[in-house]
Amino acid sequence: MKNKILVCALAAAILAGGFAAVKTYAAEDSVAPARGKILQRIAEKLNLTGDQKSQIKTIFIGEKDNLQPLVAAVHQARVGLRTAIRAGDATETSVRAASGKVANAEADLAVERMKIYAKIAPVLTDAQRKQLADMQASADEFADNLIARIGSGFDN
Repeated sequence: MKNKILVCALAAAILAGGFAAVKTYAAEDSVAPARGKILQRIAEKLNLTGDQKSQIKTIFIGEKDNLQPLVAAVHQARVGLRTAIRAGDATETSVRAASGKVANAEADLAVERMKIYAKIAPVLTDAQRKQLADMQASADEFADNLIARIGSGFDN
């Protein structure tokens, strides 16, 4: 059960962190990978009005300077963890230390996401907030299905 919660949390963090990372490009001329498709699909599913899209974009642009270093820190911590795991002299202590850095970076990003959500939620209608919760539940269900398939083999 503990592993299931950890994997679900990781999947949710990856999805949410990826969404936040995509949003950090909002004020730049460059295009983040899949940015348009992801954001367009979310906007369509939530049936956002033009005014809502504009307000949300303004919120993310305003948070860009806060998000970029946090997303970069999560990425750097994950690279460090991967390096620690693959090191020839890897130990439980070194992997736990690297994992702790990932946890700290993700916690910092989660706090920022909470602040951003607090700004975005009032822009959404009650129905849109419910739709967003339903979308998140579907993502959780997808992660649960992936977890259930762990160890089922490569030929499935």
